[in-house]
Amino acid sequence: MGAIPTQRETLVRACGVPAHASEESAPPHTRAHATLPGSSVAPGSARALVRTALADWSALGLPGTEHVTDRLAADALLVVSELVTNAVVHAGTEVELTCRLEESGVLIVEVCDHHPSRAPRGGEPETAYETPEYGRGLRLVATLAEAWGVTYRTGSKTVWARLAATDATAGEEIEAYAEEEHALERGLLVAGMLAPEPPRAEGDRDWLGRGALSFLAEASDLLAGQLDEDLVAALAGQLIVPRLADWCAVWLEDEATGRGGWAGGAGPARVWHGSENRIEELRRALEKDPPHPHDPLRSGPAAYPWPAGPLGGSGAALAYRLVAGGRPLGTLVIGRAGIARFPDEITGLVEDLGRRVALAIGAARQYARQATISAVLQRGLLPGAVAAIPGVRSALVYEPCDKGGPSGDFYDVFPAGDGRWCFALGDVQGKGPEAAVVIGLARPWLRLLAREGYRVADVLDRLNQLLLDDATEAADAAARALVAAGARPTVPGDGPQTRFLSLLYGELVPHEGGVRCTLASAGHPLPLLLGPDGTVRTAAGPQTLLGVVEDATYTSETFELASGDTLLCVTDGVTERRSGSRQFDDEDGLATALAGCAGLEAEPIAERIKRLVHEFGARPPADDLALLVLQAE
Repeated sequence: MGAIPTQRETLVRACGVPAHASEESAPPHTRAHATLPGSSVAPGSARALVRTALADWSALGLPGTEHVTDRLAADALLVVSELVTNAVVHAGTEVELTCRLEESGVLIVEVCDHHPSRAPRGGEPETAYETPEYGRGLRLVATLAEAWGVTYRTGSKTVWARLAATDATAGEEIEAYAEEEHALERGLLVAGMLAPEPPRAEGDRDWLGRGALSFLAEASDLLAGQLDEDLVAALAGQLIVPRLADWCAVWLEDEATGRGGWAGGAGPARVWHGSENRIEELRRALEKDPPHPHDPLRSGPAAYPWPAGPLGGSGAALAYRLVAGGRPLGTLVIGRAGIARFPDEITGLVEDLGRRVALAIGAARQYARQATISAVLQRGLLPGAVAAIPGVRSALVYEPCDKGGPSGDFYDVFPAGDGRWCFALGDVQGKGPEAAVVIGLARPWLRLLAREGYRVADVLDRLNQLLLDDATEAADAAARALVAAGARPTVPGDGPQTRFLSLLYGELVPHEGGVRCTLASAGHPLPLLLGPDGTVRTAAGPQTLLGVVEDATYTSETFELASGDTLLCVTDGVTERRSGSRQFDDEDGLATALAGCAGLEAEPIAERIKRLVHEFGARPPADDLALLVLQAE
């Protein structure tokens, strides 16, 4: 790593602005500032400040937020964590953190301490025979930031980093959507920066005394952000080798059966060695001699036989059980050649790291279980297929925002008998289990009432009352439970939430010469009707949400879908798609987009609207997205 870029108060940065000069000119609403204590709590507080600031700025639609991607936000948290940690460890004074967002989407982070005589560690030249103890985090800053440096003023020192936003090109949007696919490469890069250097026995005690706590803190942050157990195992190996050991291996076990190994267990084990060409040979040797712990719940180190075959010579090896919440999750084995036993400092540090690895694996498995349950639940809440309607072409787009939980949007298209076909597009308040309860209540009742011959308006009347009755019963049950438990009375905001939804519900009756359509909108984005000549009009009037007003009376509207007419139904994930302070449907944006689809069939119209919605903002949609296109043939 080369010398740290430094500057005096009048020196200009590469971007042409002094590090501090734009501070006064920055709009106050795009600037966050805090003074943090020079203690171990400072990095966490700094991350929370930046995370909250970015969220608040995005919610307000302030200039520049349309360029802030998830990757930029994640990079900013890593950079601010390292800069604040560096200031606390090496300066020991209070730390002033400033975060600014420019209209171009460039994020500037400045960390100021009051010990200017101590420069940030990391610029010293490295020798071939010395393990550098500082500067790995500054390598991370240099890798993630467009530019960085140091500004000296009287009585203070400011380390700054400039993180540039990416252009909202199609290729970069695809990259943003594929962030999960690059999680392993990104995580391993960070892990390698935390512990990249070959171990030297004489430096162990010195490094452990000065850098172990920082190492554990950074490793904890890195592991805690992972939701895949195989990725956690891979990161654990990268953190351990070569700083703490020459090699390591991780076995993952099935919690139910206790079985694990290289194949057939809860997941593939990971093997790491300082020399990549020895990994496969080591893997084969370890496969023949998996660890057999005497006490499966004891996390402390236990002796493990040295695999002399692939490694030759002699060395020390230890096995650590990975236990979280009283459940054995796997085993971590480490080894180092040329020593009779590991130093106590190393064994203790690896034991601490192993606990964090176990907690991360347990959290990843819990997330996987919840995601599986949610996926099964989601499949049960939606129809297996969209029914084909005679004389009508249809197309559906359905994209839940949260792939790990039930969506708040739902749809249905089904035959109701007597030549009638019904369709529904709804949006429940909230997401997750509470939304699933409402959808599980509403969709079956829609089908039942329609097949019993109720008219469109009557279906909404009865569904509204059903939701109100159900919410009352849920509140009564919660109150009885509180009384039985002797708990305090509920306060506003406690207990079950009001179960309401917006719904667009309609009935189609195909006949010779067209399709008769009757529909009603209850608090839902209004449907749009596109004629063959490109004219667009709303096809229903606004009415109250379902589940809000007692004894509400709903009305419906009936019209003819002539040949070539197209009905577009959407949820608010389409109309309220944001780009900064603007929404997709501002100034009749959805109607304009639909007018440009004149002459297209149902499927191309759905794809075009979806593409326009996605392209409207630089970041992925923050809400569920659903749209239904019905077109008379």
